[in-house]
Amino acid sequence: MKQTVLIAGLGLIGGSLAINIQQNTNHHVIGYDVSKKTLEFSLMNGIIDEASNDFESAIVQADFCILAAPVSKAVELVERIKDITFEKPIIITDVSSVKSSIMEAARLIDSEYVTFIGGHPMAGSHKKGIHAAKGHLFENAIYVLSPLASCSTDKMEALKMLLSGTKCKFLQLNPKEHDEMTSVISHFPHLIASSLVHQAKTWQQTHAYIPKLAAGGFRDITRIASSNPAMWQDIFFQNSKKMQKLLEDWIEEMQALKNLLETNDKVSMYHYLEQAKEYRDGLDTKKKGAIPAFYDLYVDIADQPGALLKVIELLANKEISINNIEILEIREGITGVLRLSFQSKRDQAAGYEILTKQGYETMIEE
Repeated sequence: MKQTVLIAGLGLIGGSLAINIQQNTNHHVIGYDVSKKTLEFSLMNGIIDEASNDFESAIVQADFCILAAPVSKAVELVERIKDITFEKPIIITDVSSVKSSIMEAARLIDSEYVTFIGGHPMAGSHKKGIHAAKGHLFENAIYVLSPLASCSTDKMEALKMLLSGTKCKFLQLNPKEHDEMTSVISHFPHLIASSLVHQAKTWQQTHAYIPKLAAGGFRDITRIASSNPAMWQDIFFQNSKKMQKLLEDWIEEMQALKNLLETNDKVSMYHYLEQAKEYRDGLDTKKKGAIPAFYDLYVDIADQPGALLKVIELLANKEISINNIEILEIREGITGVLRLSFQSKRDQAAGYEILTKQGYETMIEE
């Protein structure tokens, strides 16, 4: 018998999960969203099989429910679930990037039929909404699962099977360690990136050419400041205590750096920068960690029509797959640098050989 999946919230993540489940399973997918236009678009494009604007009536039909709303809205949905009478087993999960608040609410669900497993697919896009949804969005991404203590192995495996078509990498963490780690490597950097942009905006009042010079490193380090403000406001306040602690640590460290400059302590400054470089260079996904390895090749290209296409064609003709392409630096009339990422060291080496023979200046960073 075909099982039913309810996806509550058809934005980028919820929509992408709906597409993936449609493509890789034989489930009946119900979509719930507060936007009538989103539901209509999802139905018209086969992203869902059925649309609903009544959460309570939809969830009692489901065997699985994925809460894909923003963090605070997902918590509100969990509060509503507490008052629902279920008559058959259901596995409920979420996609929130802050786990503690939603798991605290989920622990209070008093139903023998409900299994709640916290979830966080660590994937996204610079775009938002159902129009940006893609079935392959989660491929090779980390997908964190945080089950309650009462969750059985069978229930965990059932959820993993539902999501197996995403080709993600499952990682099990408790809510506290998840929130601490994502605060350090994701949430806090967003806050710092925004502060750097504000600083540049302030200095623009003194130096009008700052926007024209804001390329290279500045653009790389502040790229994430372009993310959805409403989403990140929600994340920051749902994870407020950890953000405050990280800010305190950051302010203390910045004060220490300021002191090095004031005292002209060049030796300590060198060691500070050296230690940062060593740690950053040591984040080697090829040797450790759950994040899949990518092998990078740097290619100099001229600023002229078709330059990027020619590089891609040379590799495609030899059936070499590129995982990612990034233009690190290119300005009108000068040479730019491409960073090409490959899945394997063999493809990286082959790409290097092909492009070098064609006269390109290439480099593999050791």
